[in-house]
Amino acid sequence: MAGPIERIVDAHIHLWDPARTDWYPYLSGGQELNMGDVSAMCRRFDAAIYLSESSRWPVHKFVHVAAASSAFSAVETEELDQQARATGHPDAIVGGIVPTAPIADTEALLDRQMASHRFRGIRPMGAPVAVPSSEVLQALAKRGLVFDYMGHPADHHRAAEVLSTQEELTVVVEHTGWPTSNSAKEFDLWKAGMTALANVGDNVNCKLSGLAMPLGSMDPEVFRPWIEHCLDVFGVDRCMFASNFPVDGIHGTFDDLFSTYGQLTADLGDEARGKLFAANAERVYRC
Repeated sequence: MAGPIERIVDAHIHLWDPARTDWYPYLSGGQELNMGDVSAMCRRFDAAIYLSESSRWPVHKFVHVAAASSAFSAVETEELDQQARATGHPDAIVGGIVPTAPIADTEALLDRQMASHRFRGIRPMGAPVAVPSSEVLQALAKRGLVFDYMGHPADHHRAAEVLSTQEELTVVVEHTGWPTSNSAKEFDLWKAGMTALANVGDNVNCKLSGLAMPLGSMDPEVFRPWIEHCLDVFGVDRCMFASNFPVDGIHGTFDDLFSTYGQLTADLGDEARGKLFAANAERVYRC
């Protein structure tokens, strides 16, 4: 039996204020999420609140992932970088782009965000397709930036085809491949898609997060088949745990979630757990 988790680098959280309705319209009813009752996540969530809610766990660092509407991505990155200079957190920042912008504008936006010391990559908020153009992917690779891929199971095979041409790009599959339900049909579609993504190459990683959203639970046995398949196809060297708080907080507490992660990895050795809970996120996001 493994010992206690020694260190956590939470690879995916969001800090936000619903009062900023132009930045976060989906928190104030200005944009439909189709996620049921989201009131538990539509609250001010800052670093102090996050650290309080995770205080029973050895959280050393956390990665902030873009949550503002794409027009505000650069400003969000800059504001968070200023916060990090003052407080030490967040330890890495995943910013954004305007998905429909011309490549010259996208490159300018990337370069603007690169002036922020802790900027590490992007995820496209509000993108019409799950994977941006090859020009955008090449611009990321050229700058040594991470692409956080935010797609559903129906997107995975096409994403794997596109990403197979980007060997120099570091990719992170968000939210355990983001299934849309807990149905057997969805699981089979997801399983095949995740296998295809894992087979792209060692540059593609998997963020074990976000399962509470579609599964409506934090029960270890509900999570188990999804987590075990990811560990089977990606291996412990390419997976990392994350909370997706406050979003996953709709379905339980931070303690509930990391207790589940702990139970699901109880049979792994300390080295493997160290990678899953901290070291892999530190390596990928350079924090």
